[in-house]
Amino acid sequence: MNRSTVFTDGRLSMLIRHYLLLLALFIVEKPLFMLYAGGGGYSPVEWLEVMRHGLSVDLSVAGYLTCLPLLMVITGIWWESFPIKTAMKWYDGIVSVILSLIFCGDCALYPFWGTKLDASVFFYLKTPGEAMASISVPFLIAGLAAAAAIAWLVYKTLTMALKPYGHKYPQVLRRIPATVVMVLLYAPIVLAIRGGLGESTMNVGHAYFSTDQFLNHSAVNPAFSLLSSMGKSDDYASYYDYFDEEQRAGLFEGLFLQEDGNTEMLLKTRRPNVLLMIMEGYGGDLVERLGGTPGVSPCLDRISREGVFFENCYAGSYRTDRGVVCILNGHPGLPVSSYMKMPVKSATLPSFPSRLAQLGYDTEFMYGGDINFTNMQSYLWSNGYRNIISDTDFTPAQRHTNAWGVNDDITFSALYDRICGKDPSQPWMTTFLSLSSHEPFDVPFNRFEDKIPNSFAYTDSCLGSLVDKLKSTPVWDSLLVVIIPDHGFPYPQEGFFQAPHVRHIPAIWTGGAVREPRVVECLTNQYDMAATLLAQMGLDHSEFGFSRNVLSSAYERQFVFYTYNNGFCFIDSTGVSVYDDDAGKCVIDEGPDGRRRTDLGKAILQTLYDDLGSR
Repeated sequence: MNRSTVFTDGRLSMLIRHYLLLLALFIVEKPLFMLYAGGGGYSPVEWLEVMRHGLSVDLSVAGYLTCLPLLMVITGIWWESFPIKTAMKWYDGIVSVILSLIFCGDCALYPFWGTKLDASVFFYLKTPGEAMASISVPFLIAGLAAAAAIAWLVYKTLTMALKPYGHKYPQVLRRIPATVVMVLLYAPIVLAIRGGLGESTMNVGHAYFSTDQFLNHSAVNPAFSLLSSMGKSDDYASYYDYFDEEQRAGLFEGLFLQEDGNTEMLLKTRRPNVLLMIMEGYGGDLVERLGGTPGVSPCLDRISREGVFFENCYAGSYRTDRGVVCILNGHPGLPVSSYMKMPVKSATLPSFPSRLAQLGYDTEFMYGGDINFTNMQSYLWSNGYRNIISDTDFTPAQRHTNAWGVNDDITFSALYDRICGKDPSQPWMTTFLSLSSHEPFDVPFNRFEDKIPNSFAYTDSCLGSLVDKLKSTPVWDSLLVVIIPDHGFPYPQEGFFQAPHVRHIPAIWTGGAVREPRVVECLTNQYDMAATLLAQMGLDHSEFGFSRNVLSSAYERQFVFYTYNNGFCFIDSTGVSVYDDDAGKCVIDEGPDGRRRTDLGKAILQTLYDDLGSR
């Protein structure tokens, strides 16, 4: 077999040239976008950082756009009369028009929207008359002319890849190796599309790198932003449309009062340094003090007796991406949607770390896993964090100590070192998300034969060691440590996984900034932590419309609300109602007045999606 048949007939090099030309076009887009949208004040280094950090997303989009040309080439190997060049020219023409319209639309709308182009643009196209009323005719003509010119330039650039090549494979035995080579080429293309071999698949968060949102937005490929949002965009206000507006408003009124009244002060200082410990899955089923499995959480139980213990706190949702939003944004979890996966939406939420950053706090987030999983990185940059530490900041050996990344003993130790190295004159807030108490529950620890409680006991030991070491440092005196899980975990794994006992979680304040040990008995939600902490710091929290200051004398209408996949639970002094929307009925209804509890839960859920639709 003549090797030149496979490698030098020009088809392979044509595909490579085509891919690289697409990539070059995407890279050039970024400085052009910055020039148009107002990036003239940035340094050359920042411009280069935009192009560098956006490269992974550009590689992905170029990969998507190379899949069909590769299929054409494979077709041509077996069908000699197949007009590859003609088909490629038509393909490049269509791609050129689409890419130019997306780029021009992104540039034109960004100064008005302040966000990258997303699927919400299609809602405006449903009413073209109203959309056109906001655009002047000269602006529209100029935009269309620019799009046409760019489309022509893109087309001419892409067709540069189409050079003459030999195209005959007279023997089947020569066609087979050529086909194998081309099929194998899909492997690196799929890898580029996916964004590597990590846990997370490609998302816009891969391009985020700065606290300056304009730089992050400039790095994001607009075609990827538009296409990825299409699967997430919807008429959210029509979700869970249980009541007419008057009835919904009447039921919802007064549920989330923002009045502080007389607030009991449990802290010694208004401006503590804050260490927020988000404990992966550490629900009440694994906490002995909450009635969970004995012996799993001795350190957490001890710490709860040394500080402020919220004994009737419940998680707001059932996944990490929802639970983190509950804690940081003071917003209830959504059952079938995730704010973290919608950067345009999540950026509009109030944020506890953003409030502290505005006060001059140095804000940092540490996680031993893939920071791009569930679009976490873009969410964190948008919500006030100025430094993010993840698995790539550890050694290659360390980042493979757990199926999800770096084991807790390593990250807890790194957290301690970073805290002790902080400037004592600079207030700070550090958020830490643990990792090891997660499937597959493989940890370097040996207390229980069952690896589920064993993994939680391991994380508990890491937490206890950290707190004990911090007590012996000067940092402790002005430190508030907030310990709260992202969600619960059912153990033993039997019965209804969305039952209240699974969502019952430990919430603890400890540290030298706490006045004295105290048990808070009122019903509270994970998302109440934001307003409660801000009130302790003497800060207004009225923008956190779904978060309540539970230490206020005005907090009289106590209830718990949490969601799960297409359902919710409402708990108050009268009982518990768990409603499944798929079934259209309550699957748990304990105590009198269940209809009222269900209606109140429905009103909250409907309001949450009305609010989501308005953002």
